[in-house]
Amino acid sequence: MAFNYISAAEAASLIKHGYNIGLSGFTPAGTAKAVTAELAKIAEAEHAKGNPFQIGIFTGASTGDSCDGVLSRAKAIRYRAPYTTNSDFRKAVNSGEIAYNDIHLSQMAQEVRYGFMGKVNIAIIEACEVTPDGKIYLTAAGGIAPTVCRLADQIIVELNAAHSKNAMGLHDVYEPLDPPYRREIPIYKPSDRIGQPYIQVDPKKIVGIVETNWPDEARGFAEADPLTDKIGQNVADFLAADMKRGIIPSTFLPLQSGVGNIANAVLGALGRDKTIPAFEMYTEVIQNSVIGLIRDGRVKFGSACSLTVTNDCLQGIYDDMDFFRDKLVLRPSEISNSPEVVRRLGVISINTAIEADLYGNVNSTHIGGTKMMNGIGGSGDFTRNAYISIFTCPSVAKEGKISAIVPMVSHADHSEHDVNIIITEQGVADLRGKSPKERAQTIIENCVHPDYKNILWDYLKLTDGKAQTPHALRAALGMHAELAKSGDMKNIDWAQYK
Repeated sequence: MAFNYISAAEAASLIKHGYNIGLSGFTPAGTAKAVTAELAKIAEAEHAKGNPFQIGIFTGASTGDSCDGVLSRAKAIRYRAPYTTNSDFRKAVNSGEIAYNDIHLSQMAQEVRYGFMGKVNIAIIEACEVTPDGKIYLTAAGGIAPTVCRLADQIIVELNAAHSKNAMGLHDVYEPLDPPYRREIPIYKPSDRIGQPYIQVDPKKIVGIVETNWPDEARGFAEADPLTDKIGQNVADFLAADMKRGIIPSTFLPLQSGVGNIANAVLGALGRDKTIPAFEMYTEVIQNSVIGLIRDGRVKFGSACSLTVTNDCLQGIYDDMDFFRDKLVLRPSEISNSPEVVRRLGVISINTAIEADLYGNVNSTHIGGTKMMNGIGGSGDFTRNAYISIFTCPSVAKEGKISAIVPMVSHADHSEHDVNIIITEQGVADLRGKSPKERAQTIIENCVHPDYKNILWDYLKLTDGKAQTPHALRAALGMHAELAKSGDMKNIDWAQYK
């Protein structure tokens, strides 16, 4: 079939007010860019005429500025799910301009299939190749592309020359059946492939191909510093000790690691610790640090949903695809984050907390309990089902004015039932097998910054200490209230709650 090659502006004109669009990608990796940038211009023009123009957006995870950024600034987004990292989008969400649905990434594709979010009118898919019989070869991420391609009335393909055709074969595209017909996902080790290297669509649904040459809008992360290095070393030392005492098998277990400078520091420390054997990863995103570990032989295989790497690193992968082809696979997000597979493989999860409380509940999404940061992402997918679930964070923030350990989290994403280990630069709190009171003692003694230890011990004195989970409910959010009032949690005076 001969396809219709059109401009990004022509493609954007196919999207009407009230439509829901589904996008490829997972993080800025593999996300369509050109059409959404033109769509923002249409929204601005319509708004200038006094006409409404807003759409719903379904994605795999976050996108780049050419989607979330420009569309937020153009006030073109009515609804959006799931994860995001764009600052302009965040401002719009927290000012009430966008209806934002923060859900577990493993559930996004299936909730769209189940009809929970409405119809998919148009899918916009970034590809490195598309064939006349409707085979779409994705670029640097899987995301929810297979699902939105199948459900959409029409498909627009951004054929992006910035991604090498060497990416063909990197993906393993598999979409499970919906209940009551769903079967097991037959992945028994991270390197198993169970699907096809492409998305197969009816070529008649492809209404246009937009040729682009637009590199991924890759985010850089801060370099490691003494604080993140210490957290990373604490994680590595903990895992090495658990392996030495037989909790973790001597062959080790697959790892999942979140995104950011702490995650990079953790992986760096694990790579340097030669008491830990070369290991595999079953994770959402692969960062530069993992690619370096693969090159060094410290990571044997990486299964993920996206290559969230710098563009230089990505080009290096494409150039060395003969080396990487049997060491990397990219999957749709409902497979990379599948709770079933995570639990079967015994994945060790390592994610970042905004704050944790004395009993092991974790807030990973909201600042002060009300302002969305980025979203839960896939941390819940892995945490709830991990062999060992670990959360890391610095013990303090904002020059010590905020303690990351508080009496009660201001928003709960991960409950005490799912959190095994909390690690800060101060040390490791192993919560496994402990009662709530024992957890509180362990967290204060091992993870809390010295400036806040007595403050948190004094909080516990406000409780009668006899309950299963001791709290002085009037004072439980007192440190947050003090931060809002004076700008420093250390100024808390518990006497006002007696």
